[in-house]
Amino acid sequence: MTMQKWAKDLAQIVNPNNIKTNELLKKYTMTKLGGAADVFVMPETEKEAQAVVKYAYDSNIPLLMLGNGSNMVVRDGGVRGIVITFANLDEIRVEGTRIYAQSGALIKDVSKIAANKCLTGFEFACGIPGSVGGAMAMNAGAYGGEIKDIIISSTVLTKEGEILVLSKDELDLRYRHSIISQEGYYVLSSLFQLEEGDKAEIDEKIADLTFKRESKQPLEYPSAGSVFKRPPGYFAGKLIQDSGLQGKGVGGAEVSTKHAGFIINKGDATASDYIQTIEMVRNVVKDKYGVDLELEVKIVGED
Repeated sequence: MTMQKWAKDLAQIVNPNNIKTNELLKKYTMTKLGGAADVFVMPETEKEAQAVVKYAYDSNIPLLMLGNGSNMVVRDGGVRGIVITFANLDEIRVEGTRIYAQSGALIKDVSKIAANKCLTGFEFACGIPGSVGGAMAMNAGAYGGEIKDIIISSTVLTKEGEILVLSKDELDLRYRHSIISQEGYYVLSSLFQLEEGDKAEIDEKIADLTFKRESKQPLEYPSAGSVFKRPPGYFAGKLIQDSGLQGKGVGGAEVSTKHAGFIINKGDATASDYIQTIEMVRNVVKDKYGVDLELEVKIVGED
């Protein structure tokens, strides 16, 4: 009955319509995989978000942040405790050459709005499927650009529910790393610095990047995106391709024949299939090339 008590307590903080128990997380992940969360909550304001985080901390309840579900694999047994999403916190506001965006806004939507306002610097994110919060946590990047190139500051919640405003230097943004992920902070909003640009040039760059992405990535299937980080001196996709692993997998999960760095859900995969395929790839590449592939995706939950 514990989850019912949590839900009842949270209903004093958040609109009860935004609280669900035994909610299947496969509905919220890009892989379309994952078991149920004990309690799933979607605060509508930053104040509500802060209150939920503080409640979980004070009550010693495990709390998991789920962004747009693009870089996470949820195990079949689901997640114990509370899963929170800031999807309702999605305001995007242009302030001259700066853009303010809340955590739940999609990073590709921020890129689109920047382009519409003739602001350059955010084109690299036009195809990234994650949220602003997720992009901040991992210093998301693509095609030569990354979050650290344009960030001014980010407002976050600590695990205790305290609000911090972190400068670019304090965010410690490096390749797929930030103080946010290191310390388990929850992003509320971020402020980005862009430059005035030529609309035609911005649109041309976005069109070029969109074509590259659509032609090289298996967007027609559910996936977690790039599964592995780039190993020093190598490319993960090339190592996997050269290992002859494309088209191979476990159950309904398969190493994409279009891009070896992606593992797709062919439609009937379980999270167990997906994770076993990840481990198969890591083992083969380690045996063949002596390279340890480090995960870019985050695996959470119980079997």
